[in-house]
Amino acid sequence: MTILCVRFQLPPMYEAALPQLLGLLEEFTPVVEALPPDGALADLRGAERYFGRDAVELASVIRVRALALYGVDCVIGAGPGPMLARMALRDARPGLTRAVPGGEERDFLAGKPVAALPGVGTATARTLCEYGLDTLGRVAAAPLSTLQRLVGARTGREVHEKAQGVDRGRVVPNGVSRSLAADRPFDRDELDPDRHRRALLSAAGELGARLRAVDKVCRTLTLTVRYADRSTTTRSRTLKEPTAHSAALTRTAHEMYEALGLQRARVRTVALRAEGLTSAEQASHQLTFDPVDEKVRRIEEVADRARAKFGPRAVMPGSLAA
Repeated sequence: MTILCVRFQLPPMYEAALPQLLGLLEEFTPVVEALPPDGALADLRGAERYFGRDAVELASVIRVRALALYGVDCVIGAGPGPMLARMALRDARPGLTRAVPGGEERDFLAGKPVAALPGVGTATARTLCEYGLDTLGRVAAAPLSTLQRLVGARTGREVHEKAQGVDRGRVVPNGVSRSLAADRPFDRDELDPDRHRRALLSAAGELGARLRAVDKVCRTLTLTVRYADRSTTTRSRTLKEPTAHSAALTRTAHEMYEALGLQRARVRTVALRAEGLTSAEQASHQLTFDPVDEKVRRIEEVADRARAKFGPRAVMPGSLAA
């Protein structure tokens, strides 16, 4: 076991803490791949030799440090490769690492449904199940030629290998989260459009504050509205320029909401996601010479300093975005 899949138990509003937690993992290995919004893969091959401990022992140290330094618990899966570590994570629970030792891959996978295998979509799983190949053990035992006739040459080979525990994936170091999300659930199904807009105002304010906290700007904003019948509507819009300005995010969110033309819709949750994150230092900003806009930006800077000093509740998210 050389790969850890770690999921930090972060509330959505503290998603901006992920970079610091990734830094904790990087104290053990430079090969860390962020899995936004709250997870990561870590390749510990070098760390096992350096620290003289196996991956499960190192996972215990990581968990203790995350709790001691950040007050964040985590669940961890360990395996010979990224795929198996991810699947082991699903069986893990706080305080206990779920490990798949080398040589026991097929036993671990055998009883799992075929849909649990990464890369197997609904259509592929349905086709395999129609022919009685409903578990990974049965898929692993099936002739390769049979699988290829059912789901195609390439897919058949990949599914056959993965079901036998062959994990060709690798951990690819990357940047911090490429998206941030903020949702606003209602206590009851909400009909009032004004409350919908106020919820979007609050969510956009939170996103702006979190983007500025990690020196990022976003290129795209996505709105998701979930209704009482559990159906959803999702709309995305590319911004005129990358921004972390709460007022700009709020305007875009309200424009997308108005374009939906909701009539007496019973809304359960509204959510915003900032996507296409890039460094704020590399982003250009079109000067408007608008004194109101410049004043709002200065107020944002003051509010951000207050949050950094007194905590996220020092200024209510969205209160400056109107």
